[in-house]
Amino acid sequence: MTTERMRNRKSFVNSILAFVMDAVILRSRRLLAGPIADSGLVGKDLNRRASGAQCAIPFSVTPLGRAALTSTVALLCILCVGCGAARPASYYQLTPPSGNAADPLPDNVYPVTILVGPLTSSHLYREDHIVYSSSGENMGIYEYQRWVEPPAEMIQDVIFRSLRASGRYRSVHSLHSSVRGDYLLHGHLYDFEEISGSPMSARLTLELEMRDTKTGDTVWTHLYNHDEPVSGKDVSAVVAALNRNVQRATSEFTASLAEYFSAHPPATSSPAPQ
Repeated sequence: MTTERMRNRKSFVNSILAFVMDAVILRSRRLLAGPIADSGLVGKDLNRRASGAQCAIPFSVTPLGRAALTSTVALLCILCVGCGAARPASYYQLTPPSGNAADPLPDNVYPVTILVGPLTSSHLYREDHIVYSSSGENMGIYEYQRWVEPPAEMIQDVIFRSLRASGRYRSVHSLHSSVRGDYLLHGHLYDFEEISGSPMSARLTLELEMRDTKTGDTVWTHLYNHDEPVSGKDVSAVVAALNRNVQRATSEFTASLAEYFSAHPPATSSPAPQ
């Protein structure tokens, strides 16, 4: 269920709740006003109160009116309890692509240390909400469907773990570590969202670049942009498609990096100082 549908449902329930409350108030006023007005005790009550005397106003409700009022109040209580119940949130995570079963040969290990830096992105992807987009530039978020971490951080972690698990590099570390690296890998996350419509899809647009830490030159860039089909209509199907898209992108990035180092063999150097 999209956020817009949830808002429409909430608005519909609030409308019913307001109608029931108005009916209860109107019914109560009629029940209270009828016996008092008919008995002619309104003026007498004012006079007695002015003189300090107490007045007991007779009040009577027919059995049919009492039953109607009781049913209305009960319905109002049910609606209030239903609207006030907290809906549990569902959390989702990404998984890294599976590595090769066989370990790489020693001559396939590039003698470089790669540092993986953060991914910059829109504030939407630095929060844990799942984002959807529909009708052109309109975007929204799911309130009760969330990621365990912000997408920019999760994707960075998937890339980091995939490079380290590939075994193709002497070492792979986070930029925040104390290790000096030969290359710095970072990038920008442009899109990571559900594309509503028929058919639905999961879009990922991510650009990575690698910089030589000695010269400061950017030596490699790669742009990934793909809409993965969604095989379902619920949020879990969207998450599965986004996860497949991230795995596909990560495999493409690692293969492209390996091609770069194959075409530009780095000189053998001493291990990176700590």
